[in-house]
Amino acid sequence: MAVRRRIAHDDGRAAVASWRAARSGDVARPTDQSAVVRSETPPRADLPRQTLATAVRYLLEELADRAPGNSVEVRVPPFGVAQCVEGPRHTRGTPPNVVETDAETWLALATGRLAWPDALTSGRLNASGIRTDLSEFLPLA
Repeated sequence: MAVRRRIAHDDGRAAVASWRAARSGDVARPTDQSAVVRSETPPRADLPRQTLATAVRYLLEELADRAPGNSVEVRVPPFGVAQCVEGPRHTRGTPPNVVETDAETWLALATGRLAWPDALTSGRLNASGIRTDLSEFLPLA
């Protein structure tokens, strides 16, 4: 069954690109070669909430599209949730396989800036259940 898209691909890609740019230390500075050079300043954190929400929801939809199923629930409060990965479907209550994290960690995982094992060991990601290792599906963008 195909995932019902709520975020248009162009809008989602633009939001992810904005998040990447806001978290990047690379800035364009005029030089003799007009090259992009490494900034000494920390990454910007002033990404609009709506852009952050769009990026999170778009990448959750991508995950559900690439790993269809209903055995794992991925939660990124307060922005979204997705069900994915083939296997037994739950029908009531809390699903047996749940992944929960914050928006920044989800975006870092989904874009390849953070590895699954690193997120688990750092405590930035909670995963319970035997099907919750999503590393084979990541990165998404």
